[in-house]
Amino acid sequence: MVVSAKRFIHDEPGLFKASVAFVERFAKVPDPVMQVAKKAATVNGKIAWVLLGTTLFQECSFSEISALLNALYEKFPDDMLWNLPVPKDDQIEECVKSVFADRSWSVAEHASGIVWSVGHFVRRHEDLLGWLQSRTPMEMWRDLGEIYFMGKGNPRPKACAAIYRLIGPAPVGLGLCAAPVAATGLGSATAPEKFPPLPLTMGGRRFLAILGPGKNEKFSELDGRAKQRMANEFYAALVAEQSAQSLSSAQSLTPAQPYVAAHALQFFLEEGKEGFICRTVTENCRTCPLYEFCNYAERHDR
Repeated sequence: MVVSAKRFIHDEPGLFKASVAFVERFAKVPDPVMQVAKKAATVNGKIAWVLLGTTLFQECSFSEISALLNALYEKFPDDMLWNLPVPKDDQIEECVKSVFADRSWSVAEHASGIVWSVGHFVRRHEDLLGWLQSRTPMEMWRDLGEIYFMGKGNPRPKACAAIYRLIGPAPVGLGLCAAPVAATGLGSATAPEKFPPLPLTMGGRRFLAILGPGKNEKFSELDGRAKQRMANEFYAALVAEQSAQSLSSAQSLTPAQPYVAAHALQFFLEEGKEGFICRTVTENCRTCPLYEFCNYAERHDR
């Protein structure tokens, strides 16, 4: 049986407390997509750049996607990628080559098509904020299937990530309000029917498998649904605990707020320009809340 978040909290109170502190420490560290999206002058522009950045963020490192999105934004700021006439393929390819000159990127040949497809989506819906406010998260999830390389099947993780970047609380999301849905319990079996699954990044997978509820199981052998249930439940528990500590009550939690935990855990043992991003942010493993639990921590002062 898959270990529940409740059982993990009971059996590993010290590790759970450290995990909550890790989420708090990394909750406001921006990811590359949000860093660039927030440069746009309008809300519509921010939404469009979230959609593009999330779709392009495949098979590449944080450093690479950051460099690519910044190169694209510098060459085509604000709405230039979506307004007609759209940039030519070779202009997009030039930006890609400037970042991936030394290696083969599997998405490179699709980059121009992704940009064109996002642009078509933006022009088709025109008022992106109005589109977002008129759709429930699951309706948004279905609509985003129109974008090339966003994914067609279930759970369509890129669409999920885009939605939570749009509706997640600032500063990790744009904090926008989608159409309301009926109340549902966080991490419950019915939650996925009303809200898309929370993003299960490589950092999140590593955390669940190495330190989280999956550490005493063969996490890699669990099926996708079991992994997602574990993630949804654990993320909700982490944020509920943090809210309880800071607000004395978790009653104000909304289903989008566990995205803060999903966002924070994406940095766990994720490679950056100079080693693990988590180590770079904390500057010294000794200052990381997970220091005594993490076998990858440096056991000496830097």
